[in-house]
Amino acid sequence: MADITVERIIPFAHDLIDASRENLWITYDREADVLYISLRRPDVADDTEYRDDGVIVRFREGEVIGYTIPSFSQH
Repeated sequence: MADITVERIIPFAHDLIDASRENLWITYDREADVLYISLRRPDVADDTEYRDDGVIVRFREGEVIGYTIPSFSQH
């Protein structure tokens, strides 16, 4: 089971703060072991970047709108 703590999300904190959002949505799918961080709703992306660390960054109109972290408990 993944331990969802602030420390586990810290690697993304800089991007989250720079986003200057009023709201932030964090959802953890325990069965799939996937953490979703959305910076805005609706969060329909028009582009996606797959990083070397396995994190998926979602964009809309060139702006980061969210992160998908598969196998979160492994990070």
